[in-house]
Amino acid sequence: MATQDQKNSTSPAEKELADTTAAAKPAGRVDRASSFSTSRVPSDVNAAGTTTIADGVVAKVAGIAAREIPGVYALGGGGARAFGAIRDVINATDLAQGVKVEVGETQAAADITIVVEYPAPIQEVANNVRAAVAGAITRLVGLEVVEVNVEVNDVHVPGDDNSDNEESRVS
Repeated sequence: MATQDQKNSTSPAEKELADTTAAAKPAGRVDRASSFSTSRVPSDVNAAGTTTIADGVVAKVAGIAAREIPGVYALGGGGARAFGAIRDVINATDLAQGVKVEVGETQAAADITIVVEYPAPIQEVANNVRAAVAGAITRLVGLEVVEVNVEVNDVHVPGDDNSDNEESRVS
């Protein structure tokens, strides 16, 4: 028969699991996204060190956010789109195409060149791109966005391209 001490004792693995689960619960006012698991985050969050985020990472985040906006047909100027079509064929899509960023220690600025799908309202699409890019950089990278310049380079008319170009369309 088991003693009272044996019934109440927990194995080291069970204790570690309970400690990890308790550490994974959000503390304070910030609501953590359920898709991001923090079970492997160490409890010592005051560790010394620095985090450096490359300009290319910020540009890629901005490019992905801009492509998600309805009315954006493509990113970049004519030459960039031509090279982009070649990269798409060999499955080497450049998600930062048409995006230039300047990244400081705590702030970022972005310049984005887009092609708008006809008949989408150009100002509305540009404003939505600006808001989406600023939000994505702030949320994912943690930098304050001081400026997002949107250049509308062209308007895409659906009947102007052939079926080959339709495959390279940004949705």
